[in-house]
Amino acid sequence: MSRLFGTDGVRGEANADLTPELAYRLGRAATLYFGKRSKDKPKILIGRDTRISGEMLEAALIAGICSAGGRAISVGVIPTPAVAFLVKKIQTQAGIVISASHNPFYDNGIKFFGGDGFKLPDAVEDNIETIVRQIEKEDNFSRPVGAKIGDVEYRHDLLDEYVDFVVSTTKENFDGMKIVLDCANGAAFEAMPAVLTRLGADLILMGSKPNGININDDCGSTHIENLRLEVLRQKADIGIAHDGDADRCLCIDERGNLIDGDHILVMCAKLLMDAGKLPKNTVVTTVMANIGFRQAIESLGGRYEVTAVGDRYVLENMLKNGYTLGGEQSGHIIFSDFATTGDGLITALQVLSAMKKSNQSAAELNSLMTTFPQVLINVKVFDKEAAQNSDAVKRAIAEGEEELGATGRILVRPSGTEPLVRVMAEGPNKNQIERICNKIAAEIEKVG
Repeated sequence: MSRLFGTDGVRGEANADLTPELAYRLGRAATLYFGKRSKDKPKILIGRDTRISGEMLEAALIAGICSAGGRAISVGVIPTPAVAFLVKKIQTQAGIVISASHNPFYDNGIKFFGGDGFKLPDAVEDNIETIVRQIEKEDNFSRPVGAKIGDVEYRHDLLDEYVDFVVSTTKENFDGMKIVLDCANGAAFEAMPAVLTRLGADLILMGSKPNGININDDCGSTHIENLRLEVLRQKADIGIAHDGDADRCLCIDERGNLIDGDHILVMCAKLLMDAGKLPKNTVVTTVMANIGFRQAIESLGGRYEVTAVGDRYVLENMLKNGYTLGGEQSGHIIFSDFATTGDGLITALQVLSAMKKSNQSAAELNSLMTTFPQVLINVKVFDKEAAQNSDAVKRAIAEGEEELGATGRILVRPSGTEPLVRVMAEGPNKNQIERICNKIAAEIEKVG
């Protein structure tokens, strides 16, 4: 039996793979686990993005929590990092986010934060999964009755607490800055406009009218072309794009160029190094970081450490070594002085603050790093392991690496959240790396 939890919670197609029945069991199991050390009703905070299936799954989670004698605190539509912040702020035993991040609307997910605001370690997820499997087989766990039955508290007002917190992470004011903001029709659609309005920005909104099925639909950080066009049309100073649950941020500079996570890390690292506030002058990144990122950090007098793909691995390294800045090319950036997880809103404010403090435009800061051409192909597969272990695939990779030599690199890895194998190549010649990527992808497709 495969593990229930993936790299970022439990995900699947809503009402097909991720059913209300499974959500109920997860809510019940989490309450039983986190309630072991609680004298009162264990409190579990629940937030969600704007997907049509969110309310259905939330209702099932609440039923599971209440059946085990817990108190569900529903905060409504709210960014993922807000849940991480609020579990510490109001001292709940755990937090739950209902979101599939950048995935299409028909997918959804359920992920957990502990009472410390951090995502759960694998061992805790395994304990919760064990309880879920037991409930599936035979639910012999206690069922409170009478006044001990769980209850629900609705606290959409807590969004204001999170907005106040995000605003507090910068000392700058953005009066006179023209900003195009794309909220991906997702979880940031209320919070981020409120933040930027408080800070004085001249705001032009996109992706701010969710209807349940338009989350990430031709908008947000995974579909950034429309933002680029709007920045150029409006002659804006910068464009900001979030993903569906707002734990990521990508930007567009005033010339229409992408500012991805690598560039954001470089500009923020420089700002912190100049102020003497970057521990060991070190940034934590992943194997997906562009070669240009590595060159830029070194040219600024900094250093970097590399982890596997996934924010949990970045954060693990940061906490272990006392680093305060890390992230991914995808725009998932962690500022551990402020947050316990990636926060797209805080990231955006740090980029804007870098512009203000340096008195430089977004394009000038963006030019701190030169991006090497990079090609990424997502290949849909039925068996990720078979694709990885294929001799033909390995041979195609080896041939590509030999051709590129020291001027480039190839990375082939399975997605942790989708039935995909990702093929990435990087080097000075885009036509060359496209050809190499296509050859490897074709071999993976043969395996299926």
